[in-house]
Amino acid sequence: MDLVRFNQASAVEAQAAIAHCVAIPAWQHAVVTARPFDNLTELYSAAASLAQQWQGGELEQALSAHPRIGERAQGAGKEATLSRNEQSAMQQADGALQFAMLAGNQSYEQRFGRVFLIRAKGRSGEEMLAELQRRLNNDAEAEQQEALAQLREITLLRLKESIV
Repeated sequence: MDLVRFNQASAVEAQAAIAHCVAIPAWQHAVVTARPFDNLTELYSAAASLAQQWQGGELEQALSAHPRIGERAQGAGKEATLSRNEQSAMQQADGALQFAMLAGNQSYEQRFGRVFLIRAKGRSGEEMLAELQRRLNNDAEAEQQEALAQLREITLLRLKESIV
């Protein structure tokens, strides 16, 4: 959707146009409420600023829509399709790397009680595994902040691909 159409769409249509960016309806609503935007830079800046307000509750809410790294996202919706595309490097990885990621995911979930989240787009399977292993050394607060930063990156990349 282009920016003019996004600005002119009804609130329901505009929110539907960005719903796949992140499973945080309050953020979607806030972005839609901030319209109209004069240009894409203004839209992206507002979206980023609103995303800076996220804390643990928003992270948990958003993770409900994120598959584990290395697992194929289910469904035919736009968010599932994006996840499959973003994680293509891990889907194409050899068996040893996939097994290592599976084991890493299990360790991460035991340690932090949630799914490991990373911006997969543009990263190799090896890079994602290395990041997972590094982040296992974080304390709970540092890891929450890293996961939130990754969620913001994912969200803004998806927004930039959706509203042009």
